[in-house]
Amino acid sequence: MTDPDTLGPRQLGVYFALMESVSMLQHAVEQQLRVEGDISYVQFQLLARLVAANSQLTMTQLADGVVYSRSGLTYQASLLEKAGLLTRASSPDDERATLVGITDAGSTLVGRVLPGHIQVTRRLLFEPLSDGDLKRLEDIMTRVRDHMRALPPRSAGPRRRRAGPAPGVQSGPRDHEP
Repeated sequence: MTDPDTLGPRQLGVYFALMESVSMLQHAVEQQLRVEGDISYVQFQLLARLVAANSQLTMTQLADGVVYSRSGLTYQASLLEKAGLLTRASSPDDERATLVGITDAGSTLVGRVLPGHIQVTRRLLFEPLSDGDLKRLEDIMTRVRDHMRALPPRSAGPRRRRAGPAPGVQSGPRDHEP
């Protein structure tokens, strides 16, 4: 029987391989987006979700969709709004909700950076995989994602107050990402 408080060598190996692969892919995508569009990965996610939705989304829908904190999302949306890439307005149906829409400039930017994004993703993630590998990876990652999504979304959780840095840890500037 396995100890529920530890991971076995194989589990650790899979975990570290997954995290290293995700980190390398995200770094390459982030670089491509900065060079070609002067936007971050999370900003691209927000804009791309709005393009895909083909309508306005609430801030909560965006936060849950991109798995990002409320405050971080508000900050990023503010930057994108100032750049003229999206709009925010109060919902006429729910005074607590803020609706977010993409502007023509935002759609144009997504269209400009998307080919490079696809190229990086294809080269780093899909190139080494066979069709069978891709099907197995799809099955596995869909199951893992669905398992995680079955938990309450982050936006449904209570807001926590920052307690300050842990003992012995110096506080640095926030980069507004979770």
